[in-house]
Amino acid sequence: MLSISVVYRMELLKTLVDIFLHIDKHLSEIIQNYGLWTYLILFIIVFMETGLVVTPFLPGDSLLFAAGAFAALGAFDIVWLFAILSVAAIGGDTVNYWIGSYIGPKIFHKEKVRFLNKEYLDRTHQFYERYGGKTIIIARFVPIIRTFAPFVAGIGSMTYWKFISYNIIGGIAWILICTLAGYFFGNLPMIRENFSLVIFAIIIISILPGIIEFMRQKMLTAPANKD
Repeated sequence: MLSISVVYRMELLKTLVDIFLHIDKHLSEIIQNYGLWTYLILFIIVFMETGLVVTPFLPGDSLLFAAGAFAALGAFDIVWLFAILSVAAIGGDTVNYWIGSYIGPKIFHKEKVRFLNKEYLDRTHQFYERYGGKTIIIARFVPIIRTFAPFVAGIGSMTYWKFISYNIIGGIAWILICTLAGYFFGNLPMIRENFSLVIFAIIIISILPGIIEFMRQKMLTAPANKD
């Protein structure tokens, strides 16, 4: 018999998958129910997805694309949407950096950390070692890595002023590209009729670099393990 915790996790996973794949329907309901308060709701989601290492599962790219599509329909002002979400993205990464700076060194070398996936943290550290400061910009377009990159930057030797410059560039680029993609292409008949498939494709494209990097690391370590 499945334990209550397993059932709860399965239900949570099912809910998250439904939100991701039908984000247009959920966002439409939020707009209808909350009106202008939707700006604040989107701000909070983007801020949490980028600012808290315990919430990497929140929608990012797909949410921005859907928001851009609704902006094209008049539900949002695209300029205000861009400004508010840019502040959320930059502010979230900034908070994440300072959290990493404060508590990161205390937990980074622990084998198990409650509420924090150590594997994601180690993978981001490897990503950071390879790309350096540019990780802050590149990671904006890679789910999970996006959430952990500023945290790892706070742990490392990157100064805040160097970090904030990468943070601003990456945050603005991420919001601009994803929202404008939705604004200009989200309401094309072919895309609207297959919106769930488009969102699924966005998710796959987003995680593809991480999968490629993971497979590359596996191939590099395989010969060493045989020896």
